[in-house]
Order: sequence, then C-alpha cells, then structure tokens
Amino acid sequence: MLSIPDLIRKKRDGGQLTDEEISFIIQSVTTNRMQDCQIGAMLMAIWQRGMVAAEIQTLTREMMVSGEVMRWPDEWKRLVVDKHSTGGVGDKVSLVLAPALAACGCKVPMISGRGLAHTGGTLDKLESIPGFNVQQSAEQIQSILASVGCCIVGQTEMLVPADRVLYALRDATSTVDSLPLITGSIISKKGAESLSALVLDVKFGRAALYKDLESAKQLAQLLMDAGNSLGIQTAAVLSHMDGTIGRSVGNSLEVIESLETLKGNGPDDLMELVTTLGGMLLLMTDLALGLPEGKKQIYDAVIGGAALSKFEAMMKAQGVANETTRKLCSAHTDYYSILRKSEHQLELEALADGVVLDVNGLVLAQVLHKLGAGRTKAGEAVNYSVGAELLVSLGQRVQKGSSWLRLHYEDRAPSPDQINLLQKALTVGKDKREAGDRDTLVAEVLLPH
Repeated sequence: MLSIPDLIRKKRDGGQLTDEEISFIIQSVTTNRMQDCQIGAMLMAIWQRGMVAAEIQTLTREMMVSGEVMRWPDEWKRLVVDKHSTGGVGDKVSLVLAPALAACGCKVPMISGRGLAHTGGTLDKLESIPGFNVQQSAEQIQSILASVGCCIVGQTEMLVPADRVLYALRDATSTVDSLPLITGSIISKKGAESLSALVLDVKFGRAALYKDLESAKQLAQLLMDAGNSLGIQTAAVLSHMDGTIGRSVGNSLEVIESLETLKGNGPDDLMELVTTLGGMLLLMTDLALGLPEGKKQIYDAVIGGAALSKFEAMMKAQGVANETTRKLCSAHTDYYSILRKSEHQLELEALADGVVLDVNGLVLAQVLHKLGAGRTKAGEAVNYSVGAELLVSLGQRVQKGSSWLRLHYEDRAPSPDQINLLQKALTVGKDKREAGDRDTLVAEVLLPH
C-alpha cells in the first residue's frame, strides 16, 4: 500500500519516483485524498531535488489523463495544432497566428490563460472585445473548429483538473520556477487537446522568465521531450524578450494592433514571430514542404486578408455581435466606438537628442500592471483600457522634446516615481551601432528529430 508521507520522504531524500507512485500522487491530488500541506511538501521536494526525464514524462502523462482528453474527427488527423508562449510584453501573437493557421487549413483549439504578474493574458485581451465569450464547452469547441477552424478559449472544468490544484499551490509555495512542474503544467494541457503538432515560443531576456539563451534552451528541450513522448510533434523557437512585441502594450490596445496586423499593417517583429511559429506548424503537419514555404503561406494569409476573415468568423462564433465584428474588421474604423478608451492619455517626451538604442519592456509592463492593466492574484479584475503605445522604433533618431510614449490610464494616475521609471526605460545614444546589430527576435529554431 502506497503512503503519501513515504513518497514525500522518498523525493525529499533524492529518490526517483516510479510510474505507479507518480500515478498515485496525481490521483490523490485530483480526488482530494492528499492534504494541501502534503501537496505543498511534495512540490517543494520536487523543486529542491528535481526529476529525471522519465519522471517528468510520467508526471505530464498522469496530469493529462486526470480529466477529459479531447477527441477529434478522423479527417482532422495531422491538422490539429497549437502554440504556447512562456509569456512576454505585448505578446499578441496568438490573436494573429490562430486565424492565419485556420486560413491555411489547420484546426486550432487554442486553450489560453489569463495574465499574471507583468505578462498579459490572451483571454484578457479578447475579453476587451464586447461579447467575446472565452468559456466554451468541449462540444462548442468542436463545433467552432468545424465551422471556422480556430477558437481561443479558457481551460474547461474537466480539462487537466490536477493542474488547477497544483498551479494554485505552486504559487503559494514559491515553487513556480521548477522546470519539472512547469513542463508538466504546460504539456499536460496541450496533451489533453490531442494535438498533432505543437510549437513553443520560449522567451529569454530582461522581460522573460529566463534571462539567458541557455536557460531558455534547457526548458525548451524539456518541453519538447515531454510533448514528443505523448506523441505530439513538438518544436520550439527561442526568442528575445527585452523590449516589447509590436508597439502596443495593454489589453484593448493590443487588440487594435492585432486587427491592424490582420489588415496588413503589422510591425515587423510581430510578423516575424507569427510567420516563424506558423511556418513551423505547417511544416510539421505536411501542409508545407519546408520552413520558407510555410512562412510564406502564413504571411500571405495575413497580408491577403484570409486570416482577418477567420478572426471575424471566430469572434461571431464566440458571441460577438455581427455589427461589432463588421466594424472592427472594416478597413477604416474608429476602434474606440467599440473598445473602451482610457479617460486620460499622457505623452512622454525624449530627454535628449539621439538614436533610440533600447526600450526596457519589463519596466513598461511593471508600471502598467500597477496602473491596473494586470492582476496580482488570480481572479482580480483588469482594466482593459490601460496601456501604452510606443511612438518610436529601435534605431530611430529622436529629438529632445519629441514624444516617444503615449500612456493610457484612468483613475490610478502615474506617480512622479513611475514617470521617472518610464523615462529611464528609454535609452538614447549617439550612434546606431551602439544598439548592436540584432534585427530579429528569433534567436534559434528547434525542430523535432
């Protein structure tokens, strides 16, 4: 007879848990046979002692089967795909990528999350659109995929219930940054989607969970191994996350930038991530012969308007009124006739002449978070209108007194200290060469073996 205290002791002392023991632990978590203090002790033991690859893969599989596993029609075989990002500043990739993939013939049941700490959540962005319903049943998801090809939804009650318990306690026990636990949480949810292929956007840099390429690569490899062990073709992109993705940060503002991208006016860095991640999925599903062809298909779907049509259909299928979707997707529209606009805007001015060398995305996100754009704990409300627009690009020459940032805020006005922090987030220098020669966000592409 297996005993929870014995298993905690075994892992605490550096032992390797067997498949049977891990299965027993996850079943005990799901059925409330394990007390919160025992789960917390096991999480800390895993955080301190780690897990070998076999343990991580069993943990992921047992978490995946702790609830409902989605099933798709046979004719969708090889076409069901998704992507996961480890979180960034202004990361609106999903809003453009999901409809672009659907336009290229994929089925995309994108199960996303909400923002926590300084990173924004895809669900919060979409909920800034009046009427958009992110809570859909498994039957509704299948129906939307059949008619549209993509949906972006929250985790259903029956999907990976073990993760909901562990995730909440990881936060409470300071074990969020455990590689085995991160891997189990991410890949179990993707496994429960019964995907054919998955691409991971693993970010590194100042505004990312991992600050350097090697740490990000270690996580990417663990995630890929766990995904591939479940029979999901899993690839990864390692991408820089120092500034912002695109020029807008904040829920409503990011929806506007996503719609502008779907209308063919997207910033280069956002388009680079969308085409790279999408191209990799088309390659893995045999819808493209190589990565360059896959990237071109995604690019054409975005620039040509096919992805915008899919986004419009997805909004309608997820509860947005026809008139609202028509206005948002029309060529010349006043977005603020639909989306909430902040009561106040403030433009910050450059303090010196020169070339823009750097914008610190982490500082920008942290200030916006305190002004109400994000949440400190799960369940808190966010203010969809709070955000910022970058009015300059890296390498651009600016003059002292010219505006470089437009801040959108409401009743929580920025303090003098916060304004000072934002001003320090902009680095201006004499020579463009001081900024280095990095023109791309993608540092490395890791394809499955």
